[in-house]
Amino acid sequence: MARREHQDELREAVPAAAYGRLESSPLVGERHDVLAGEREPDSPAIDLALSGTVFFDIVLTGLAAPPASGTEVAADGMGSCPGGVANLAVAASRLGLRTAVAAAFGEDVYGDFSWDILSDQEKVDLTASRRVSEWHSPFTVSLAYRGDRSLVTHEHPSPIPLADMARALPRARAAFVSLEAGEGVPQWAVDQAAHGAKIFADVGWDDSQTWCGSVLRQLEHCHAFMPNAIEAMSYTRTGSPASALATLAEHVPVAVVTDGPRGAYAVDQTTDETAEVEGLVLEAIDTTGAGDVFGSAFIVGTLAGWPLEQRLRFANLSAALSVQHTGGSLSAPGWADIAAWWVRVNAAHSEADRKLARDYGFLGDLVPRGWLPTDQRRASATIGRRP
Repeated sequence: MARREHQDELREAVPAAAYGRLESSPLVGERHDVLAGEREPDSPAIDLALSGTVFFDIVLTGLAAPPASGTEVAADGMGSCPGGVANLAVAASRLGLRTAVAAAFGEDVYGDFSWDILSDQEKVDLTASRRVSEWHSPFTVSLAYRGDRSLVTHEHPSPIPLADMARALPRARAAFVSLEAGEGVPQWAVDQAAHGAKIFADVGWDDSQTWCGSVLRQLEHCHAFMPNAIEAMSYTRTGSPASALATLAEHVPVAVVTDGPRGAYAVDQTTDETAEVEGLVLEAIDTTGAGDVFGSAFIVGTLAGWPLEQRLRFANLSAALSVQHTGGSLSAPGWADIAAWWVRVNAAHSEADRKLARDYGFLGDLVPRGWLPTDQRRASATIGRRP
């Protein structure tokens, strides 16, 4: 009865104007502290620590195809937002984690914009980050078309090494790293783990396609590893996501393999759980950053102690909602977006929606009561607009 009453409250809370355009309305919503019940006086002040490059992203959407040499194509939409490590930071912050980032920011208009969005709008802790004069901010153009995207990037190495900045990150419950062949887990993350932080990791595409085994050896420092299916099969030399998952589970306590619209697979040896969930496919405008949103949402569920299947479904939903907006970071959903989707599913009458309502029934206990939409910015076509 309590869950039904909660769902009725949510339906009443959805503004009529927003209800008719749930997928496109920039709701985001007030922050909901998912770890409120876990916080003690001696708990870390930060939930998730990150270090990496913040790019200034310009995203062009609605292209029929990328431009061929010597041609010009039209884009239906455009957005600008912080990218790179900002994708993870914003997604985690919007879902309720206290997040800190160590990164370099240029003292140009792109750096000003990215700093202000992260610090002021998204409430990301930038005390370990630095502004760098006479160095321009890294820059990426993303071309979104046919459910995928291509990237063009320009950057110069930061004059201040990331490792120097990352050492100043506050103690955290969790840290996120991207593993690279021939490298080790960054020392700042190892130090965080020594103080009790769980290290979550993914891996980038290997341009050499040698898929060096040194990546798997780095997992001895990690709590969880979250590659996509192609990466997982390539590094494990296996022929299916399920086989890759089984091999990865020999190296890390929590192994997750994502397979796009086909779903996700996971093993959590700390709780003796295995789970496989189907993908959640919603109409996509821009897929930039969807993997980062999945990773952030999975971290949220892990730190909150949710069952493995719920973590996977919540991560799938968060990633699916993100692709309905432009831009990698500012497309990330907040709790109001999740509540609005949950209300729509429960109000629909198709068999597919009834199945979704059953599969995602756990949201009835998680979505906060009395949520309110906000005017928090999505990616907009110009950085000239100030909050």
